[in-house]
Amino acid sequence: MANNREYPRHPIVGVGAVIILDGRVLLAKRGAEPGYGTWSLPGGMVELGETLRDAVTREVREETGLEVEPGPVVEVLDRIILDACGKPIYHYVLVDFLCTTVDGTPQPASDTLAIKLVDERELAAMELHPDTRRVIEKALLLAKSAGADRKT
Repeated sequence: MANNREYPRHPIVGVGAVIILDGRVLLAKRGAEPGYGTWSLPGGMVELGETLRDAVTREVREETGLEVEPGPVVEVLDRIILDACGKPIYHYVLVDFLCTTVDGTPQPASDTLAIKLVDERELAAMELHPDTRRVIEKALLLAKSAGADRKT
């Protein structure tokens, strides 16, 4: 067992942030497993005693340098990755928020290899996990209907 996230005894709660700046979505290139080197939403694990909203605020700050205000929950989903024998290597329950940027300039930090802002056309061409794509599409619709697309 490489770390306490692999082959957990219970599901682990994680958070993600859909951040829309000038009509583009902020993506982070993962610097840790699972999914090392893949593009995803900024986020991470909830720490003991931390609220979901505090966790997403902290994780975004640690990974991108941005201060955000978590808005509505976009989706709650399971991310279960099985080994060759069918046993869960990873089991996350993820809560993704639509977030508004309060302060900062996006830059990779912590375990993020890179970050980038992509528009809807670029998103269509990117290799993203189907759940990630669905959450982004849902958040873009939510942001458009709520007028949540704001500049930094």
